Amino acid sequence: MASYARVVRRSAALCSVVAVAMVAICAAVAGTKGLYGALVGIAIVAAFFGISIVAVSRAAKVNPMVMMAVAMATYVIKILAFMVVLVLLRHVTAFNPRTLGVTAVVLILAWSGAQVITMMRTKMLYVTPEEQA
Repeated sequence: MASYARVVRRSAALCSVVAVAMVAICAAVAGTKGLYGALVGIAIVAAFFGISIVAVSRAAKVNPMVMMAVAMATYVIKILAFMVVLVLLRHVTAFNPRTLGVTAVVLILAWSGAQVITMMRTKMLYVTPEEQA
């Protein structure tokens, strides 16, 4: 569980930096509507990953196999829900939908990349050692 907390902290830290950069880039490229689009994208991604963190953390307390199943299920559900959200928001004129999409994709890639890199660098036992009698 401690390694998962480390993965979440590092992923969140990287995504925070990327989010600030995306807000600045989107505001510079697309103006106020670009800024709003980036902020909406950040909010959507933060909500989706927040849900995953809670679900996987609770499942980890039950069993590692349950944790993996919940992680995979939330991943699939998030992808489908993200597509639905994008379809529902495609005709909104209050913000730039392209900056929302680009920001969301960049944040998703940053989060996923940070998770992969952190897990690759984390030393974990592949086999649980038996207790000495």
